[in-house]
This record gives sequence, structure tokens and C-alpha cells, in this order.
Amino acid sequence: MTVFKNTYLIMRHGQSEANVADIVVSDPAIGCANYGLSPLGQTQAKASAQAFRDKGIEIIVCSDFKRTKETAAIVAEELSVQPAVEDIRLRERFFGEWEGQSSSAYENVWAKDLQDSNQSFNNVESTVSVRDRSVSLIQDLENQHEDKAILLVAHGDILQIMKSAFHDIEPGQHRTLPHHETGEIKLLVSKGDTIHLPI
Repeated sequence: MTVFKNTYLIMRHGQSEANVADIVVSDPAIGCANYGLSPLGQTQAKASAQAFRDKGIEIIVCSDFKRTKETAAIVAEELSVQPAVEDIRLRERFFGEWEGQSSSAYENVWAKDLQDSNQSFNNVESTVSVRDRSVSLIQDLENQHEDKAILLVAHGDILQIMKSAFHDIEPGQHRTLPHHETGEIKLLVSKGDTIHLPI
């Protein structure tokens, strides 16, 4: 069992140019340099930061994709905290051969996730892999900090899968949890909460 020393909040990046184009952008070679926030996405990030101004966020960790870095930068500026630390463990789930295709591909992947949390059809990163890398980051942050409110800025699928570890469900069942909207901040776990993490 893990008794948390910190409070963790999770944020999905604001609406991105990939969302507007309705395409899958999960390859770091593409997403780290391209497809930043849309104007609406910038507005979403600013509004969410303002809404959580009183939550005492001191540390921001983000994916190294352009859309998450831009989101984290807006939040850091709004909250007057240090710039975000980038960590590749918060990267978007890799969607393999679905890269560059319509976002309708997600439904195909999620249906297979429900059947098998280890599925990697079309070279998709398995939900087990995504869960393990995201939880390992949180465990490292627990070892490094105490009494902090930490914001993790990442992507829709990784956040859904990360949450599965905190709701005691299989990672492949991540879509049974409430959808995480673009720009939305949610509480993941509070300081003092006791949870059995899967790794």
C-alpha cells in the first residue's frame, strides 16, 4: 500500500491542432515538434489554471510533446510557478500504425483494450505499458517530494490509463472511467490517501 506524501492533479492538454485536424499524433518524432495548441486550447489552459489558482500547485511535470509543453507553460505563467519539468513517461500512448489516421481509430483500439490489457495490435502501445510508465513517474515523485501539490500535464489516453491504477481496475478498462476533456484539470490523489498501486 502507498500512503501518498503529495497531492497529484492531472491535466489534459488544451485543444490541439491535431484535435482540430481530427488526426492521431502519437509519434514523438512528430508530436514533439508539431501540432501545438489551437487558440481555443490556449484559452482552455488559461481558464483551467485560473480555476485551480487556490489549490497550491507548486510543481508541474509534463510530456515533451508540443501541445503539452505549451499547456504547461501557460499554467506555470498563470500560477507564477517554476517552468514545467518534462518527462517522457507522460508522453501520449503510441498508436502505432494508426498514426496520422482519423481519430475514429481510437474506438478500434479501445475495443481491443477491453478484451486484453496487453493488446498491441497494429503496434499500439499496450495499456499495461502505459500504466506502468506513468505510475513509475508518480512513485519517483513520491520519493523526491513531500507536502507538495504536483500537476501532471499529459494526454487523454495516458491519463485515462493512469487513473485505472487508482480505481483498481484493469488498464484496458480505462474508457469505463469518466472522459477527460481537453484543458481539464482533475484531482488524481490527495496527500494522505492510501492506495494499492499495481507496480
